[in-house]
Amino acid sequence: MKALKKILVIVLSVATGALTAQQDPMFTHYMNNTIAVNPGYAGTSEALSLTALHRSQWVNFEGAPTTQTITMHTPMKNNKMGLGISVINDKIGPVNTTGAYVDYSYMLKLNEKSKLSFGLSAGINYMQAGLANLTVIQQNDIAFQEDVNSKLLPNFGFGMYYFTKRFYAGISSPKLLENNFNTNTINGTTKLATEKRHYFFIAGGVMRLNSEVEFRPTTFVKATMGAPIEADITASFIFNKRILIGGMYRTGDAIGLLAGYYITNQFHVGYSFDWSYGNRTFLYNQGSHEIILTYDFIFNDKQKVRSPRYF
Repeated sequence: MKALKKILVIVLSVATGALTAQQDPMFTHYMNNTIAVNPGYAGTSEALSLTALHRSQWVNFEGAPTTQTITMHTPMKNNKMGLGISVINDKIGPVNTTGAYVDYSYMLKLNEKSKLSFGLSAGINYMQAGLANLTVIQQNDIAFQEDVNSKLLPNFGFGMYYFTKRFYAGISSPKLLENNFNTNTINGTTKLATEKRHYFFIAGGVMRLNSEVEFRPTTFVKATMGAPIEADITASFIFNKRILIGGMYRTGDAIGLLAGYYITNQFHVGYSFDWSYGNRTFLYNQGSHEIILTYDFIFNDKQKVRSPRYF
């Protein structure tokens, strides 16, 4: 069993490089971690917002992915502009990728209820792959004799984000450049490990069912060349503006449950569990866990939060 797991880890690691596949980390709590996928979201919460997320995917699967994000964003200039910072660390098998980005947005007021935000992001990525210490089937395979340590590679992205108090929709591509991570060569040929350009669509809303219950449907659609379009579809219920319970479906991949609690109108904690069914990995793992913390910093009475922020 251990040998099989190690083989699968190698396959997954290669898939992040030479194969054309979806590489960016996935989030079940994408609706509460929006700036990680769309720079147009920066500053739209009308407060200095801090979010921390940790995801452990395919628990008990050797070399399974783990992801951490820390994001912060705030409005500026009478809520007409926004500024954000995003740090993302993603590890799968021997491959660890880290990126840090600065996000800027400019918001247009369309009418009394809606705004349209245009966002740009710029930052750097760095990848490490500890290939030399892997246990491989073919001994002395030159493809696994050297570790990979990339240069600091710049990248930039864009996003558009339309929002009202109870609805949002956005499109984005956080990494427009398809950088080559590898500086190592084999027999004079550079090994292929490139970033792939991804396109994201997000949308969601909140509908009041009665005085105590609100319904929050959301979706997150991901597309990249050479891979199937993938969509997360999530339906959550919010009780008394405090307790959140919901379910999610990821096309061809997973189903799951979400739970959250608004400790105050400014502080939210969320947890999710999802179970992969779309590939044979479900035979060797105990599902994926994710936890998220969000906090809105309020500095004066004019910014006072009267109800929880749902997006």
